[in-house]
Amino acid sequence: MQIMANIYCLFILGVIAFQIALIIGAPWGRITQGGQHEGALPLKGRLAAAISVVLLLVMALAILSAAGGWPAWPKWIGWAAAALNGVVMALNWATPSSAERKLWGPITSSMFVLALAVVLFA
Repeated sequence: MQIMANIYCLFILGVIAFQIALIIGAPWGRITQGGQHEGALPLKGRLAAAISVVLLLVMALAILSAAGGWPAWPKWIGWAAAALNGVVMALNWATPSSAERKLWGPITSSMFVLALAVVLFA
């Protein structure tokens, strides 16, 4: 399970890098947050990206913990992270932005499968 948790964390690091790029002004608004913005996100969108970074870090730690690693959090936190990942996956498949669906649908689905496997089988 540790390998799956580590792969999950690699995905998380990639998503965090994407969010940081959005925060500093990358012109990728059409592939995030519903695709409502062409170019760079406005301040509100950048704040949402910053909150996402924090949530992603917590989710990574929760899945590492669920796999038996550090930190030693209660198992329910891993389940909460997997559930949140499921919600994010559903939102990415339901977004009106086809570019966002094509990019984030498969990525978040892969992350959900990894998170679910860790919490189910660890």
